[in-house]
Amino acid sequence: MPNPLGLIDPEDPALRDEPAVALATLVGATGGGSSKKIGAKMIVGRSGRIIGGVTIGGCVDAQVVEAADALVTGGGEGQRLLSISLDDDEAWEIGLTCGGTLDVLLTRVVPSSESDPTVVAHRRAQALLDAGVAAVIVTPLDSSVEPRTVPASELGDTDGEPRVFLDRVAPPLTLVIVGAGQIAMTLTRLARELDMHTIIIDGRERYATNARFPDADEIRVGMPSEIVAEIAPTKNVAVVLVAHDYKYELPVLRQVLRSPVGYIGLLGSRKRGAAVRDMLTGEGFAADELARVHTPIGIDLGGKRPEEVALSILAEIVAVRNGKKP
Repeated sequence: MPNPLGLIDPEDPALRDEPAVALATLVGATGGGSSKKIGAKMIVGRSGRIIGGVTIGGCVDAQVVEAADALVTGGGEGQRLLSISLDDDEAWEIGLTCGGTLDVLLTRVVPSSESDPTVVAHRRAQALLDAGVAAVIVTPLDSSVEPRTVPASELGDTDGEPRVFLDRVAPPLTLVIVGAGQIAMTLTRLARELDMHTIIIDGRERYATNARFPDADEIRVGMPSEIVAEIAPTKNVAVVLVAHDYKYELPVLRQVLRSPVGYIGLLGSRKRGAAVRDMLTGEGFAADELARVHTPIGIDLGGKRPEEVALSILAEIVAVRNGKKP
């Protein structure tokens, strides 16, 4: 997608030359379920461009593209709810266990129009995301009522409205990496594929450079504990300590152990992790606080190379974020 969260951005180069597009959103699945999550999106441009997908491909996406072409070339505004029934063989082709029905909402959008209802709703969602606020786009399915966007915390009861699809979008996870070594370099590359916002922190200007970290969103040089203290500690923040240096790690751990960050990981062996816990226990940190530190860091994939360690770290972060016990 032009935007990792599937939002229409008129300034995106992929959409700038499109007079109209069809936005396809997977809004429902019954029976065998879907190989992609509800809310998965595809954009079909009038030029023929296809971005994203509502499934992993095959017959469903082909039918969606055909219907989208008809909608986008028809002129005027339009919306259509497309229901696609699949038998067991068709479902198997796209990764489902059995047959069922997929519901896909098709909406004609003019990206360059400031008054296009979808563009207005998506711009509002992006503004909320930029402010660090999760948003919900409320899109009616059975009527011509325009979509609207509200902060997720302010979404009220929609029972009195026509049937709607609630599309929740939240700011990307912020991956705070303390230590600008080889593992950190790979972490920023892989994290970009997962749409994470990466911040590299190190006290050494020679290591924390744009040349070494072209995929990092931010590079900050200075005392790590002071820089970490400036980052809003929310459950949408993961702190990864890969400096392998007590003078960096302990001050940062003191900062984050009693904060609501969603993940804390420390590079090192079990013996080293135990030594860090012992030191912090002597400073008054409780067992449940110290239990938040994932050390040895990452899911045990058996690999030792920096790239393999980085993969294991991100796998553990994703597991923790999704409520799975690594």
